[in-house]
Amino acid sequence: MGDAGKTNSLIPEIRNDKGIPTLYVKGEPFFALSGEIHNSSASSLEYMEEHVWKQIEGMHLNALIVPLYWETIEPEEGKFDFTLPDGLIAQAREHGMHLTFLWFGLWKNAESFYVPGWMKRDSETYWRVENVMGEKINTISPLCEKAVEKDAHAFSTLMEHIREVDEEESTVIVMQVENEIGLLNTARDYSALANEKFAEDVPEEIANLYNVSGDWKSAFAENAEEYFMAYYFAKAVEKITSAGREKYPLPCYANAWLRQYPWYAGSYPSGGPVREVHKIWKQMAPSLFTLAPDIYVPYVANVLDEYGYEGNPLFVPEVRKDAVTASYALYAFGKQNAICYAPFGIEELSLSPEEVDRPPMEVMIALNIDPSAFEIQGSKEYLSRTYELIDEMKPLYLEYRGTEQLKSYVKKSDTDFGTYLQFKNYDIAVSYAPKMPAKPLASGMIYELDEDKFLIVGMNSSFTFRAKEGEGKKVNFVRAEEGEIRNGKWIPGRILNGDEQMSIRCGDMIGCLYVELYKY
Repeated sequence: MGDAGKTNSLIPEIRNDKGIPTLYVKGEPFFALSGEIHNSSASSLEYMEEHVWKQIEGMHLNALIVPLYWETIEPEEGKFDFTLPDGLIAQAREHGMHLTFLWFGLWKNAESFYVPGWMKRDSETYWRVENVMGEKINTISPLCEKAVEKDAHAFSTLMEHIREVDEEESTVIVMQVENEIGLLNTARDYSALANEKFAEDVPEEIANLYNVSGDWKSAFAENAEEYFMAYYFAKAVEKITSAGREKYPLPCYANAWLRQYPWYAGSYPSGGPVREVHKIWKQMAPSLFTLAPDIYVPYVANVLDEYGYEGNPLFVPEVRKDAVTASYALYAFGKQNAICYAPFGIEELSLSPEEVDRPPMEVMIALNIDPSAFEIQGSKEYLSRTYELIDEMKPLYLEYRGTEQLKSYVKKSDTDFGTYLQFKNYDIAVSYAPKMPAKPLASGMIYELDEDKFLIVGMNSSFTFRAKEGEGKKVNFVRAEEGEIRNGKWIPGRILNGDEQMSIRCGDMIGCLYVELYKY
């Protein structure tokens, strides 16, 4: 089972479904309705049982994003302890859940917090980045080949072990390599080796990619430092990822701390896979299937659109967990064919708002994190119902996604009041309810089932149906119904007529509508 040359068509993998990159688990399309737990929660199996698994019951998750820590897996150099991953896999199976593992290896949030003690203490061999003043920071340099080799060995050993214990079950479906990689408070490494490499000609693969020549500064001017670090971080991550996938070819990705104000490299992690350096990361780290955003900005949709492009399937490992997260979940799958959606600190949604572990306000200000991202009032109810409905829609979603018969929307700003969606025979004007505290944003999916029939799944939206421009006709209802979707099938409920047809709408809680139209 540990033979690296063995292939198994049922190993989780990214396949194309009608041209759409899709995660397959046990040979079937799988959409990860997920959540990420807090950084330290997985360090104790007892804590997981008491404070995580119990808290997420009934939330309609099918997967959980969970850290693994290099310091616990290789506490002594060359000696591995898999008690924690084995225990987490066993717990996930018991609770009917899949796992994405986060490899907290050399780098986590731009620092080297989780490397083993034996590496921390040997700072000569595993040397740190230096800033422009020659001061060392708590980040092992990606130019330190010995450190990268040790990480690659540890990750590959872990992947081999996961294959041995889990290949038949596919409990573990995806791996994240490192976490929010890059450098904070310095644009690049100024160590002697880094200075030497920075002064050399840009490597051929990057020079050809951008059609530039000369050293890094000559080639990239004000972007030189960030591009330089992106090259070396991506190169390091590729070495680690490819070593692991050689042992067990699970889909792997890297995540990004978003580019943010004041917009200079080092105010956010310089060299990390922000959108502006994806070309470098794609070139240098081809073993990653995508580059994923961690999102805490006030309005999330623009980031979803920015990162969900052709060649970069949308995977959202961290996102705000206030009530609006339900809206963005619907949009992520409906508009951007997301592989995964996961609010951060998911176990806290079952707590009272006063119990939530928020970062200190000064930290949120320093990191440009919107404090409302951690307000959980209403979140559990709205997200749970949204996840439940997305799961029930799966057969319908698989049939219509990627076609013009499925359109999705979400309120994108305070001044965004609605949208106009054009279908084959009808147009639909969608009006958005105002943004309200502890409520989802206007969001939805609309399926064109037939030339006169539509299925609407949405929240905080109202709908006006119009004939195509120039037809000179009015539109009315043959039938309008509330109802449910179960296993892709419409289950009718209340028939709407009279006063109820004057305003066809979905309220705060995600709802389903079926309408059949005619023109006169």
